[in-house]
Amino acid sequence: MQRWLLRAVMWARNPPSEKRVKLVLAVIALCLAIAGIEWLELWPDWATRERLRWR
Repeated sequence: MQRWLLRAVMWARNPPSEKRVKLVLAVIALCLAIAGIEWLELWPDWATRERLRWR
């Protein structure tokens, strides 16, 4: 818990650049889009990896 508070203080004193914030938001949006496509079952079969059985 204390580590998170220290990180929050550091971010408050030296916030990330606008470019970095946009990059992080774009990555999150891409992940949500992929999850939504998969949830709607529109994801192609060739892009799905097969589950391997480990012995």
